[in-house]
Amino acid sequence: MSRRPAIPGIRPDDDPATPFWRGLIVLRIVTWAFALGSIWINVHTYNTPWAAWIVIGVMTVWTGVLTFAYLTPAGRRPQLVIADLVLNTLLMMSSVPIVGPAQLQANGQIITTLWSSGPPVGGALYGGRYWGLLFGGITAVVNVLPRGYFNVYLAEDTVLLIGVSFVVGVASESTRNSAARVRQALRTEAATAERERLARSIHDGVLQVLARVRKRGLEVGGEAAEIAELAGQQEIALRSLIASGPLESTVDGDTDLRQWVQLMATPEITVAAPATPVLVPQVTAGELTAAAREALSNVDKHAGAGARAWVLLEDLGGEVVLSIRDDGVGIADGRLAVAEAEGHLGVSQSIRGRIADLGGTVELTTAPGEGTEWEMHVPTGGAA
Repeated sequence: MSRRPAIPGIRPDDDPATPFWRGLIVLRIVTWAFALGSIWINVHTYNTPWAAWIVIGVMTVWTGVLTFAYLTPAGRRPQLVIADLVLNTLLMMSSVPIVGPAQLQANGQIITTLWSSGPPVGGALYGGRYWGLLFGGITAVVNVLPRGYFNVYLAEDTVLLIGVSFVVGVASESTRNSAARVRQALRTEAATAERERLARSIHDGVLQVLARVRKRGLEVGGEAAEIAELAGQQEIALRSLIASGPLESTVDGDTDLRQWVQLMATPEITVAAPATPVLVPQVTAGELTAAAREALSNVDKHAGAGARAWVLLEDLGGEVVLSIRDDGVGIADGRLAVAEAEGHLGVSQSIRGRIADLGGTVELTTAPGEGTEWEMHVPTGGAA
């Protein structure tokens, strides 16, 4: 399995939310100490004092387990976060037999007190805002159930539990997204620097040789002119490759379709694309350019000697349109149906099939002697 390339200053397995997890550890320890003090002061009023000490013992052990686990990214597992919520719920519900219904109805404390705020924060740190809302909501409900009533003070606790969990979830998501963007920028910077270094080497060596071969071949003529033409094509292809940026994707998995399309340029193929990035999912870019290359391959095979092609990329907001037009001999009526019946599936599968899988449509305009134009419409959010 390939490993992600190392980025200076950032380890691939680092969790950007680690400072939040360390803050949660401090919160668990402080709230455990508060719960211990509360039980110490009020234990003589409980129905079953001995059970209260068992609860504080369980809380002590569990706080130690979480402290050890949450110190490293490997220990921050969903099973542990969910188990924390389940255990917290059970301990909160144990307040009914331990503290007693009468004392709870008289504004008595839940036996876990502030310690119960830990699981919602942990859920928010692990799963983001929606986990925070879920964990905070469950804890708020369990905070009310043993008491048997709901007043303005419990309403305040409910708002705080859910609100704080949601805010912590948003903060953890934002932190991770920001770190991912930094990693992406560093990867792009490293790729661009390497590309520039290779471009200098190619320009000083390969491109100069190809340019000289082309020039001398055209001067000599004959068979050398054919070699000169091939050298010129390779020179243009290399210059297009150097000019295009690295095929990087964004944090959301999108990529700039222009970079994929610009690599199609040759002396016989002219490419036109917008000046601004055309972002689509990477799978869409791959399938769309594969369909375009199949259309260009047909130009080379069937459009006739000397045929030229033009590739136009358009960004219409909700969809992208990729047009491939040539000035060749065109396609006779019924020719595609005959080709498909003979087992030649380049058009039906490589072009129409790919675009259909992306949720798009294909329009073909052609006539004998009037060239061929493929127009491929694909939604920008299309999924293969």
